[in-house]
Amino acid sequence: MTTETKPNHIGRKIARIRELRGMKQETLAEELGISQQSVSSLEKSETLEDEKIQEVAKILGVTKEGIESFSEENVINYFNNFYDNSASQGNSFNQGIYPTFNPLDKVVELFEENKNLYERLLQAEKDKIIYLEELLKNK
Repeated sequence: MTTETKPNHIGRKIARIRELRGMKQETLAEELGISQQSVSSLEKSETLEDEKIQEVAKILGVTKEGIESFSEENVINYFNNFYDNSASQGNSFNQGIYPTFNPLDKVVELFEENKNLYERLLQAEKDKIIYLEELLKNK
């Protein structure tokens, strides 16, 4: 008797992807229009028809090929690489620790854009001081 597992067990792959997505069997069953027990049977099946795999893939938000080629090792490698690369080199959401611009240039640029505003505010404060000094002299 052998205990080795089949590497291409489609049902187990679907179950694992569903779990990684945080989806319960009941939710998948509802989306497929079948019972929870049918989903359980589906996840125990070694093979499925292409149409059924396609239907499940759509609900899980992956491709049919994604289900067929799914492996725990690939998921671990993907997340390790994503984490390793996101810290030092950046990604589309995080530019990493190395800015692609000179922060001082940005400060100067913002100052130049708002220079007129600063000058008007400063002049308004000077005008207030003059007005208040006039009021004090007249008392």
